[in-house]
Amino acid sequence: MQGTSASPERLNASQRSAHIRAVVMARGDELRKRYPILNHQDAIGAGILAFALTGMIASAALYIGGYMAWWICLLLNAFLASLTHELEHDLIHSMYFRKQRVPHNLMMALVWMARPSTINPWIRRHLHINHHKVSGTETDMEERAITNGEPWGIARLLMVGDNIMSSLIRMIRAKTWTQKFTILKRTLRVYAPLALLNWGSWYVFLGFHAANGIASLTGAPIEWSANTLAMMQVINVAVVVLVGPNVLRTFCLHFVSSNMHYYGDVELGNVMQQCQVLNPWWLWPLQAFCFNFGSTHGIHHFVIKEPFYIRQMTASVAHKVMAEMGVRFNDFGTFGRANRFTPKEEVAGQTVSPAQG
Repeated sequence: MQGTSASPERLNASQRSAHIRAVVMARGDELRKRYPILNHQDAIGAGILAFALTGMIASAALYIGGYMAWWICLLLNAFLASLTHELEHDLIHSMYFRKQRVPHNLMMALVWMARPSTINPWIRRHLHINHHKVSGTETDMEERAITNGEPWGIARLLMVGDNIMSSLIRMIRAKTWTQKFTILKRTLRVYAPLALLNWGSWYVFLGFHAANGIASLTGAPIEWSANTLAMMQVINVAVVVLVGPNVLRTFCLHFVSSNMHYYGDVELGNVMQQCQVLNPWWLWPLQAFCFNFGSTHGIHHFVIKEPFYIRQMTASVAHKVMAEMGVRFNDFGTFGRANRFTPKEEVAGQTVSPAQG
């Protein structure tokens, strides 16, 4: 494997990126030689998908049959759904069945069904490829949609875990009716049909139980019709086995992703400025439901064509060389500066940049 002894002081950003890429790719090649099974990428991807879907269906059956507590089912399915998100991301980069369109598109459809809270994955492909081209800029629509660059407050908290709420707030903020209509039309197009059903079920679930709670507190219980109660029984089950797990997974992923990507003062094409590694111990409850995204996604920006499970395996080597080359780790100041890369502070009458995290 290529050494990590290059001196960052003598390298520009492009050279540092190239060095990180070379070291990480060499580690991936080394792992494939050591474990030949890793060369069967299509089979591994299909196997992970089969495992995740089987697990989600089995836990749902156990819950419905009364053999599993609702909260265990919800947490387990959120974790399994996070696997399918990683698979979708790899599929967007054509890492599985690249030249076989039927199994490739079947996998795309199945990972979408496992995560009905998300946008159409074939549409997301264009947004994500654009994300790599313009990461951290205003035209990076994928990250902007999940609140990257948004100041922290009530609005961002609502937007980060709810795709439809994010669109609604952006529509309200739009200055003209033409802009509002454009946002509405785009939202309906990219979220139809699964996400509209998912979030619609979530809102009905919240509204029904909130109404019952308020009615109980006021001593005036609501007499729901038999049809409404029957519908709510279906929605309650759906929330435990699929909708709720994806609400949890969405919040965890978007919180981590939107805070590990930089925004606003990023040099176009400079990968060194696009991401930090975000892996403090206290983020593990969130990382568990986005498959360690904060720790490993930055690696993907340097080596795009490695599947997610390889990133997990190369993380220790990747983190070492990334730190040596100046990639930031756990730069928590980004939470207070709306994800800007280079904050300015006035110290003793001088404007200085804080030390790199």
